[in-house]
Amino acid sequence: MSRLSCRAMPRMLALACLAGLACSSVYYGALEQVGIQKRHILADRIEDGREAQQDAQEQFQDAFERFKTATSFEGGELEDTYRGLAAELEDSEARATDVRDRIASIEEVAGDLFEEWEGEIGQISRADLRKKSGAQLKETRARYAKLLAAMKKAERKMDPVLVAFRDQVLFLKHNLNASAIASLETQAAGIQSDVDALVRDLSSSIREADAFLATLEQG
Repeated sequence: MSRLSCRAMPRMLALACLAGLACSSVYYGALEQVGIQKRHILADRIEDGREAQQDAQEQFQDAFERFKTATSFEGGELEDTYRGLAAELEDSEARATDVRDRIASIEEVAGDLFEEWEGEIGQISRADLRKKSGAQLKETRARYAKLLAAMKKAERKMDPVLVAFRDQVLFLKHNLNASAIASLETQAAGIQSDVDALVRDLSSSIREADAFLATLEQG
């Protein structure tokens, strides 16, 4: 089966689950019948999470650049400036929601994978193989915990930036005048540090995702 099919089928079945057409056991069972195991689903969801973080990173950087550009407003339609910033805020909120949803989906399948793995270890009759599989499970869990911690840390850094963006957009909406634009400049320095921290943590999380995916491919 092609890589595209492997990634497309879990998503199609996930939509069926959301529509109430399949439960988790049916979802996993259908995929296993075509050779897609939980570890493959986890890899796909981590890839999706990584892509969502990359998109969020770009969007937050673009939004901040738009805010900085607005501080140099030298005439024109203030309403256009407001609408542009409001659109950047909306896009940033959408990206943040996507990142949160992707992390939640990763946690779901990882939990199911580790639970299944533990149960299957108990079915191994040879003690040496049980020990080896148990050690591998422990190592994989440790690597996953590191990845999840990085993702969660980056996720938390989005909130202060969104709050700052939202405050400025709402203030500008209520005060469409030059002094309101000037207030953006006084806030830009503070927002800059939050955006920089967010970008760093997203980059770190993306690297952890790449590292974890590499270990899954080796397994």
